[in-house]
Amino acid sequence: MKHARLVHRGEPIDVCVEVTNRAIERMRGLLGRCDLAANRALWLEPCNAVHTFGMRFPLDVIFIDRRGRVLSIHRDVGRARMLVCWRARAVLEMSAHAVRALRIDVGDTLEWRASA
Repeated sequence: MKHARLVHRGEPIDVCVEVTNRAIERMRGLLGRCDLAANRALWLEPCNAVHTFGMRFPLDVIFIDRRGRVLSIHRDVGRARMLVCWRARAVLEMSAHAVRALRIDVGDTLEWRASA
């Protein structure tokens, strides 16, 4: 996985993003982790569906299209859930309540930039 900085509405913000490089990384996702810090996130691409079976903590899940626009936001997603957005190209998984704290809304743009 590579590490990057999250960019919201064209401005870098204080969120470190792990970007999946391989299919095996996308399949594993956040499984096996005990938590996810508020300033960390996981970017899955290509991806248009996620599940929370086996997760130990709730997540905020953001579906993003090919242009980086936020299509939908699912807040505080608990265990044993399946989420799908057919138009999505990527998914951003964050700790629960991070979306509200960062003021991310549907229609906003999100992208990542490689860390220097």
